[in-house]
Amino acid sequence: MLTILFFGHLKEIVETDCLRIELSQNKDSIDTVAKLRKLLQLKGNLWTEYLQYGKALVAVNQEISNEDTALNDGDEIAFFPPVTGG
Repeated sequence: MLTILFFGHLKEIVETDCLRIELSQNKDSIDTVAKLRKLLQLKGNLWTEYLQYGKALVAVNQEISNEDTALNDGDEIAFFPPVTGG
């Protein structure tokens, strides 16, 4: 099972701070960040818009990751808005 966390304004937009999903979905394996992002975007227009690559950063097990990062059972995936600093 994957634990998916949402931070910042993403949490308010998708109206949850945490989801848990199985790695196996309808004979497909959610084995990369890209596949997870696509699965979540099926939840509706707001999910599609705000979880687009480039609009939401992702960390796997608290390490910044990219679309090709492999996912394994028990992983924690966090989506959060890009941040700027000064």
